[in-house]
Amino acid sequence: MTAMARAENKVEANGTAHMVAALAKALREQQQLSQEELGTKLGYTASAVSAMETCAQPASDQMLVKLEEQLGGGLGVFEEARKWMLLEKYPARFRGFSELEAGAITICSYETLVVDGLFQTEEYARALIGGGYPPVSEQKREELVEARLARRALFDREPAPLIELILEESVLRRPFGSWEILRGQLLSLAEDAGRDNVCVQVLPLERGLRGTYAGDRGPMHLVETKEHQHVVYLEVEDQGILISNPAEVSQLTHRYAKIRAQALSPDDSLSLIERLAGEER
Repeated sequence: MTAMARAENKVEANGTAHMVAALAKALREQQQLSQEELGTKLGYTASAVSAMETCAQPASDQMLVKLEEQLGGGLGVFEEARKWMLLEKYPARFRGFSELEAGAITICSYETLVVDGLFQTEEYARALIGGGYPPVSEQKREELVEARLARRALFDREPAPLIELILEESVLRRPFGSWEILRGQLLSLAEDAGRDNVCVQVLPLERGLRGTYAGDRGPMHLVETKEHQHVVYLEVEDQGILISNPAEVSQLTHRYAKIRAQALSPDDSLSLIERLAGEER
């Protein structure tokens, strides 16, 4: 890592990263371990430990797991920090929704431009984030990819949430990075669609030719919390909006229901996804 990148990381490091750095250094010194000795225990170099303690390279999720094993003392502080480190890697506009999503019992999403982040593969997410504007540093890109992939733990959470996704057909045909990356994303999407708690549907391109098209207002994410509260999240041009007003939520819920009714059935949607994944490019 270049000196410029390290300096940039120190400036951008969040509060949790600084807390982890200070705590890890204090516990290391309490146990009279050098950076090299701790690095050996963790499976990292002394320079990596030094970078973590100065926030030149904040602790990765994998390093936090190792820190908990070697320095945590059974208190779970580094384990707890994993959640907050990942949360703070999200863009500020998304953090409020991410907490709701993690504990939701139902998540219903409609996407018009890209595959929903919850379903993205690592390669698709990296190409999408890396190709955006304004451009981000390589380090920031990898942090965002890591945070996005961590959301997939929701698929296997107990109790399992109900997850619905409706995609515009154009999303399935729009490559990011390469056609091979898109193919891998489509295959992954088909696999996720086979989960018992997941339903994936496609809104076909010709829907607009039939006179009615409910999806013209853009993407939305509807969440039912474990307290059975209903919230809608909208994201437009880097602005995140959480809507909890019952009347507004009701209207958007009805619109989502209309979009779902106009989409292909889950079986037909899966057939389309698999067919597109198998096409030669």
